[in-house]
Amino acid sequence: MRFIPLLFFSLSLLNGAMAQQKANLPSTSSTFSATGYVRDAKTGKPIQGVNIVVLNVSKGYVTAKDGFYVVQLPLGNYVLRFSHVGYRSKQDTISLQKTLFREVTMEDDAKDLEEVVVTSETPDRNVRKVEIGVSQLTIRSIRRIPPLMGEVDIVRSLLLLPGVTTVGEGAPGFNVRGGSADQNLILFDDAPVFNSSHLMGFFSVFNPDVVRDVTLNRGGVAAAYGGRASSVLDVKIKEPDAEKWSINGGIGIISSRLGIEGPIIKNKLSFLVAARASFNDFLFKLAPPNLKGTQANFYDLTAKLKYQPNEKNTITLTGYSSKDIFKLASDSLSGQEINASSTRFNYQTTNAVLRWNYFMSKQVNLATSVILSRYQADLSSADSSNAFQLKSGIWHRQIKSDLTYAPNEAHQWQAGVSAIAYQLQPNTRIPGPNSNVLPVDLAREQAYELAAYVQDEWRVNSAVAIIAGLRYSELVNRGPATVRTYQENGPREDETVAALQTYGSGKIYNAMGGLEPRLSARWSVSEGKAIKAGYSRLRQYIQQVTNTTAALPTSRWHLSDMYTKPVIADQWSLGYFSNTADNAIEASGEVYYKTLTNAIDYRDGAELQLAEAVETQIVQGSGRAYGFEGLLRKNKGRWTGFMSYTYARTFLTMNSPYASERVNNGNPYPANYDKPHTFNVLATHRPTPWFSMSLNFTYSTGRPTTQPSAIARVAGILIPIYLDRNQQRVPDYHRLDFSMTFEQNPLKHKKNQSSWVFSVYNVYAHKNAYSIFYKLSPASASDAYKLSIFGTVFPSLTYNFKF
Repeated sequence: MRFIPLLFFSLSLLNGAMAQQKANLPSTSSTFSATGYVRDAKTGKPIQGVNIVVLNVSKGYVTAKDGFYVVQLPLGNYVLRFSHVGYRSKQDTISLQKTLFREVTMEDDAKDLEEVVVTSETPDRNVRKVEIGVSQLTIRSIRRIPPLMGEVDIVRSLLLLPGVTTVGEGAPGFNVRGGSADQNLILFDDAPVFNSSHLMGFFSVFNPDVVRDVTLNRGGVAAAYGGRASSVLDVKIKEPDAEKWSINGGIGIISSRLGIEGPIIKNKLSFLVAARASFNDFLFKLAPPNLKGTQANFYDLTAKLKYQPNEKNTITLTGYSSKDIFKLASDSLSGQEINASSTRFNYQTTNAVLRWNYFMSKQVNLATSVILSRYQADLSSADSSNAFQLKSGIWHRQIKSDLTYAPNEAHQWQAGVSAIAYQLQPNTRIPGPNSNVLPVDLAREQAYELAAYVQDEWRVNSAVAIIAGLRYSELVNRGPATVRTYQENGPREDETVAALQTYGSGKIYNAMGGLEPRLSARWSVSEGKAIKAGYSRLRQYIQQVTNTTAALPTSRWHLSDMYTKPVIADQWSLGYFSNTADNAIEASGEVYYKTLTNAIDYRDGAELQLAEAVETQIVQGSGRAYGFEGLLRKNKGRWTGFMSYTYARTFLTMNSPYASERVNNGNPYPANYDKPHTFNVLATHRPTPWFSMSLNFTYSTGRPTTQPSAIARVAGILIPIYLDRNQQRVPDYHRLDFSMTFEQNPLKHKKNQSSWVFSVYNVYAHKNAYSIFYKLSPASASDAYKLSIFGTVFPSLTYNFKF
């Protein structure tokens, strides 16, 4: 396979670079290192982006994602100054006569009312970092956003960032820069999440009490990531407190939370466990009419065990489990020609990650992870004559290893390998006891996804820095499988099958792959101003195929094969970033252009759920996405906040010599998630350390929809006739939210902490349209009805505690 020689090439390239850099290093008799971690004094969590300045020589360093730092200096005595927004600055005097390992803790500055609303990075890191299209949020900033139903939400907070949208209120997932929801790689402590939503899209699966930080890569995707064509959302769980015990949680109208963490063996073995659950069906009786009688329950459980036997080794074990049950009442959509009374959704996620971090030396770090992820979905109907159960699932098993080598201040090399074993159960239909429904058991899909990468971050000089990476990935399909051969010079349809070829268990019958270059560059024009550019190629081998606007939890997943080619996205980005002298005001603008190869959509009249061969129900073509993203943010003062504006377009072209494989007659058409204009404003006022209030306003263009052009009567039955796809739009979306947070006075440093959060969702009760549907009428083809998820104001109250 092509993967093996590339793996040896990548590791040889890294080893050669290491040898070359080592030859250029000063001798250890004149240069020494001070290394260690910077952590929060209260929680023990690592702090990323801490500025470290060596006062004697005016040299600067920054801590990495895990709070780790390396300071290389000649023999002598030095004073290090550690600073970070929201923390009290700290100085440390060291005497470098050998390699030192020092733990540094920083205390929260409760008197500091200046806070970064969206990012916890150092004040000018948006200008200094090389990556383009990367945003980081901390749980502190997310808690300032007005919550829905009293629940702080990770995914909903992303929708305030430029370039991130959703197809509608309550829709699962999110869309980034012209990509569908399944084109986002969502990682929870390195484990992939295939459905990021609770309650059919109202909340995310991430418990805010365990989240450390959130990073969204929508433009500058590092070579270490792959497998999706749009973005990478990396959600990290905080480190368990290794010194003291604590209990935290919250009580809300929809969900309640409880967590505990602390040391088993002080400073060596620690753990955290956090649970969140909702069993409040009765609350929907108080909800708007379209939600009355709905059953909606969920729970999630997150656990993390950390073992640090010495300074060089850290072992963590992370586990996650969640389950959702959702069912609409019989009268929830009455009068709207929709009957969902007997449909029940049941879906669950189970993840486990074992990670070993080995600090080999002051320059080399090795991290190895074993990852298991399982997603199962179940749709059932209790109707006696048509009762059935529809089951599907994804099994993801992965092992990966990442090596980081930092020979000096100019270079930081990374290299790694990854192997994933996929097993997909597309759909299995099981009839009820007295049902007329026939059983269906679709063949499972199995494949390996292999990858290797190498990357170097090269700081050419004080003004120019480059990140260059190369990734190779390959998908290998394996049996058991039965593969169709279709007639030449004809469309792929059940009627054009020419032959069937059977492959035994483990037999490889198809392989595909290719290179994925990545490049980012930054040029510091002057102090506080920078121009950045980037290019990336991403390949996606697993897709969610659906003919609904928002993919349901039970929507079918499908692996690439000899007929369904991997989606390939090539993206070019260019941006300008500027900060004022004191970093109080940030402004940025980015433009991007993306081409899609092998973009996927469904054929007209497709029946995807139980199709024996998916290739007969979908089409592949080309796509293009382009746009502008602007951000203006105020970081300091009693009033903080930001404004973001996004102009984004996405067009697909599905053309073929055969009419049945064309969409929109082969002409370009807007994708389902094409929303040209999105505008967000978030303002937070903090007059005292114990009180704050926030306002959030959002506006976006309505998404595309397809309206019937006419109605035909066939044998007395009315049949809608559709011509061009996605040529109409639902009404524009806009909403105002408000929240107030009452906390204990942090200046009193009480052991027990508590807070009250009052929020109002959709303050002026605007009836935003989730979708438009049509009632068939002989007189007209345009009897349209609007479905609104939240058509009224929704207040909530939550009590949070920690002791």
